[in-house]
Amino acid sequence: MVTDAQVRRLRQKRMAGKTQAAAAAAAGMSERTARAWERGPLPSESKQARTWRTRRDPFGEVWASEIEPLLVRDTEGVLESAFLFEELVRRHPGRFVPGQLRTLQRRVREWRALAGPPREVFFSQVHPLGREAQLDFTHASELGVTIAGEPLDHLLFELVLCASGWRFAQVAFGETFEALVDGLQNALWALGGAPEVARTDNLSAATHELRHSGGRALTQRFAAVLGHYGLRSTRIHPGASHENGVVEQAHERLKSALAQALVVRGSRDFETLAPYQVFVDSVVARLNERRAERIAEERHHLRPLPPARLPSYTVTRAVVRRWSTIRVANRTYSVPSRLVGHEVEVRLHADVVEVFCAGRRIETMPRLRGDQDHRIDYRHVIWSLVRKPGAFARYRYREELFPSETFRRTYDALCGFRGERADVEYVRVLHLAASTFEASVERALAALLTTGAPFDYATVREHVAPIRPEIPQLPVPREPDFAVYDALLTTQVAR
Repeated sequence: MVTDAQVRRLRQKRMAGKTQAAAAAAAGMSERTARAWERGPLPSESKQARTWRTRRDPFGEVWASEIEPLLVRDTEGVLESAFLFEELVRRHPGRFVPGQLRTLQRRVREWRALAGPPREVFFSQVHPLGREAQLDFTHASELGVTIAGEPLDHLLFELVLCASGWRFAQVAFGETFEALVDGLQNALWALGGAPEVARTDNLSAATHELRHSGGRALTQRFAAVLGHYGLRSTRIHPGASHENGVVEQAHERLKSALAQALVVRGSRDFETLAPYQVFVDSVVARLNERRAERIAEERHHLRPLPPARLPSYTVTRAVVRRWSTIRVANRTYSVPSRLVGHEVEVRLHADVVEVFCAGRRIETMPRLRGDQDHRIDYRHVIWSLVRKPGAFARYRYREELFPSETFRRTYDALCGFRGERADVEYVRVLHLAASTFEASVERALAALLTTGAPFDYATVREHVAPIRPEIPQLPVPREPDFAVYDALLTTQVAR
């Protein structure tokens, strides 16, 4: 079959003065065929459109009576051809076969193009340099990253300049105000300037619901942060994520790049969180290199940053309750029992919680994530618990008093060895861990559990207690003999 490209080449060669035989050979056709196509329309122009069917329409009898009414009723275009086919098979058993699904898909697509409802139109945008940045969080647990073997349930905060595509990303563990402000400030200082507009969705960390109108407005805290950098805020309509399309598309590309880089790396496990953040930074840097020229151009249109950053933490005050705990952001944290009754200052960061008393930092602990609502450090309460071991059995946060699986197995073993005295024995073991080194106690417990022999607190203490070094006794005369020093001095003078 002769194609349009062959005919065009034939005619070009003839116009260049080639003989019919040479032109036909160059076009890949015989001389006889070349004579037929030297003049006239192209093959595609001379071909008549087929308007007849080559086989019987399997849906001809049910199209107008069953299928088309459903399509007319589907004003939102949610019906899928596969669902319609299953419905026809259910209504007419044995009449349709699976191979006819493709035919129905073509018929439905053609009907919607000719008589279906209007479809949503997307409008490409022109972004002026230096005008807008979009920021948002995206879930990244599907990457399968682990920290020291433990799955990392995390988010990625991302800021993208709409014009040049420059991006910044960092690991986050919740869409909190602190994570939002920390990510925004880190991005602006890494960029070295600020755009005019910061566009977000309706994050609860940045907006609050208006009681009377039912809309949403910026919180005073986030408005103050934007004001510090001279940023103007715009937000998308609720449920219209496509209005934040630049950052939404950037999320997909970033996670795709991270997934591929993890495959090349050969492992999804990292020793700590810090190396993983370095890994994310390296992938982001490679993505930014592709737009280096455009990014450099946009940097000239950014506004200068203020002299200093704002604190990325929230400051609250709390009174330490008699349970040696404080309540922060609807979560419970234990603190040293010596602070009971005192008011402390709490600095809530994106990842950690700091506790200050009288201007001194007393405690730093990881911030609780997800559905975790309490964190109890046994070292904070063990000094009271060892005096009241009976409280262990029904302590509200008893499960928090097992620092590791080894301690949990120890308690279960003591229940079998010591019966009702297991609580007392275990509390003493826990007190030993707080008084010495938890790692040493855990090694001793693991060794004892391996033997299977009964043991108690005294046995554990014997295994943990360090061997006291013997201090040698050096004989020291009560009065020094000064004659020795006189002899030395005489010798020095003589020299």
